[in-house]
This record gives sequence, structure tokens and C-alpha cells, in this order.
Amino acid sequence: MELFEVVELAVDLPEDGLSAGAIGTIVDEYPDSGKYEVEFADDNGRTIALTALRSDQIRPRR
Repeated sequence: MELFEVVELAVDLPEDGLSAGAIGTIVDEYPDSGKYEVEFADDNGRTIALTALRSDQIRPRR
């Protein structure tokens, strides 16, 4: 996955108020830990959640 790629959440993250299928954008990557910082926003562009996720928790948007 690449920086600024649009991805889909593969798992529920109730602690962040996110459900599987939520659409986000990779805004940073942490190669040492294998995680990606993903921003999830509402229809007005306001950030809902910004969280570091493992590659198995996200997938390319279909």
C-alpha cells in the first residue's frame, strides 16, 4: 500500500467509532512496525478518526 492510497477498513474498531467497510486514506507509514496511519473523514472532510493500523486491518478500496 502507498501513501495517500484510499483504503477500506477490514475490521470493526469500536474504540474509534469505525465499522468494517469505512473508507480512509493512508497519510503516513511506519515501515519499522508495518503500520499505516489512516485518516477517516466525514462527507464534509472533517476527521472522524486518525489511527495507526496494521496492513491486515485495511485493504485497497474496491
